This record gives sequence, C-alpha cells and structure tokens, in this order.
Amino acid sequence: MQVVELTAQQTIPIRHKVLWPNELPEYCMLKGDDKALHFGVTINNKLVSVASIYMDNDPSSARLRKFATLAEFQGKGIGSHLLNHIIQILSKCGVTYFWFDARSSAVNFYQGLGFQISGELFYKNKVSYYKMHANL
Repeated sequence: MQVVELTAQQTIPIRHKVLWPNELPEYCMLKGDDKALHFGVTINNKLVSVASIYMDNDPSSARLRKFATLAEFQGKGIGSHLLNHIIQILSKCGVTYFWFDARSSAVNFYQGLGFQISGELFYKNKVSYYKMHANL
C-alpha cells in the first residue's frame, strides 16, 4: 500500500465509480480541482482510493472533498491510512482545522478517526450529509 500524489484528472474514475456512478464523469470534477492537492493509495500499482484537499482562504484551515475508496477495498484500513497521511501533511503545513461534508452513511467511519459532527443533517442531490471537522 503506497500513498501517491495525483492530478485532478487521475481522481475522476474512482470519484465517479464510488460517489456518483449515475452521473457523467464530468459531474465529479470540481471548481478548484486545478489548485487542490490530490492523493491516492495504490496497491500493486492499482489506484484504489483517492482524496482531494482544498485549502481555504485561511491558511490554517483545509477541506477534504471527494474522498472515495473502491468498494472491494473498503473496510481494509486503506481509507484510514490515506486520511492519516493527509492529516500528517496538513499538520506540518500549519493547518489546525480540517473539515468536510460527510455522507451520513460514513459518519461512523470519520468519528472513529476522531472527527466530530459540527452541523445539522442536510442534503445535496438527495444524499444526506453532515458537516464534520477535527482540530489538528
């Protein structure tokens, strides 16, 4: 298992397959992808997990977006490994507040890594989310 830096374009196939399979791949591209940091995990040279980090206007704050692991690789610690790697990098860069919108189905995963819910349930495209955060 190896964490690698990616381009935004390299994240699209997994974002699409895991997060929005019923949409066109272009739907998985975000404004700001060109300025974001993109990471992935490879196993035997196969990309199996991706995550993108968007720096806020405040340099002590960063946002996680489009974090996805292929279904057949979920539950094996790969996503946790990737997220912990990202947290280490952000901490070294002076980020103290890390936040994201988490699908409600993934809240337990994030809470297990120390993240807290910081908002009410809301919906985007009929999918339920909570804002979550951690102080690094």
